[in-house]
Amino acid sequence: MTTDRKDDAPMTQPYDSFHPGQVWLDTKGERIQAHGGSIYYEDGVYYWYGENKEKTVPGSGIWHWGMRAYSSTDLYNWEDRGLIVPPVPDDPSSPLHPSKGADRPHILFNEKTAKYVCWIKVMDEEAMTQSSVVLTADSFLGPYEIVKTGLRPLGMDAGDFDLVVDPETKKAYYYFEKVHTELICAELTDDYTDVTGEFSSHFPHPGPPFTREAPAHFERRGTHYLITSGTTGYFPNFSEAAIAPDLHGPWTVLGDTHPTDASRTSFRSQITSVFRHPAIDDLYIALGDRWLPQLPEDMPNVYDSVAAMTAGGGEARAADAQEASGEDRARMGEIMAAGRGENTAIADYVWLPIRFDGENPVIEWLDEWRLDDQR
Repeated sequence: MTTDRKDDAPMTQPYDSFHPGQVWLDTKGERIQAHGGSIYYEDGVYYWYGENKEKTVPGSGIWHWGMRAYSSTDLYNWEDRGLIVPPVPDDPSSPLHPSKGADRPHILFNEKTAKYVCWIKVMDEEAMTQSSVVLTADSFLGPYEIVKTGLRPLGMDAGDFDLVVDPETKKAYYYFEKVHTELICAELTDDYTDVTGEFSSHFPHPGPPFTREAPAHFERRGTHYLITSGTTGYFPNFSEAAIAPDLHGPWTVLGDTHPTDASRTSFRSQITSVFRHPAIDDLYIALGDRWLPQLPEDMPNVYDSVAAMTAGGGEARAADAQEASGEDRARMGEIMAAGRGENTAIADYVWLPIRFDGENPVIEWLDEWRLDDQR
């Protein structure tokens, strides 16, 4: 198994297959910038949207340059449709100022209001808060207008999240990481722009790296799934799947979704969302970011190594932490140092199909794959 090309040359366009972890260009020949992204499908067109990181280079002070969208009819070749949520560079107080940690946009369509509703997580280091900004638009590609800023749902700091609509009731739910503690499932108001106050709490942990973040929800055959990652910043770790009969749980943890990855780094990526193909039966695609493409393929066990170096991990994880050898810990320190000052402008994507072993979702490495292979 290999997870890397031997060079940085992008694949030749037009594409007729997926090449996980390799440079992916849009139809203009430029790097696709849709990180922390999701896919929205409407009227035969796929829209891939996410964080525009083209200016997020070391020393720039820029976290994002707006939220960008692309369109496609085949999922391989993507046309740049521009910034659907542009940055606000002239107002440092704006949640959309490039220095603010605005990321992981999620967009829902509300049938009652006929509005597209976009939520964006905002990390404000100066204010030391994590909150949400909510925007609405009359069409998917915008323009979007801010309707709420500084939203701390249920009085909580809200981290990585996912938005879910029940296809039958059209009720919406907001899964978010209550920063460094647990995962919350909060119900949204009828217009999808706020929380109602009804919520449930899941997966409590003592803190990073054990806290589960980056929730990606999908439903299959009446069962709800959540795939989450540990909390190690841009540094990759293992993904964990859980299932439940209801959006509020109770959740049963199934384990690592990447069982063949000895490094336990989700093939050096972080899953941001799961897309169910509208025409291919039982095809679910895990969309992931490879935030630090410079990291080596043969990394040691990242989760246990980071846990061993993290204060306050708790006695419950002490045995796991001891599994990391002294040599691995030293090497992990070197690798983590190499990952600092990250240049997310050159982050790549890892898209892989999910197969199911009974109820267990399994993600295996493929150097190249096609949709037709999954029919």
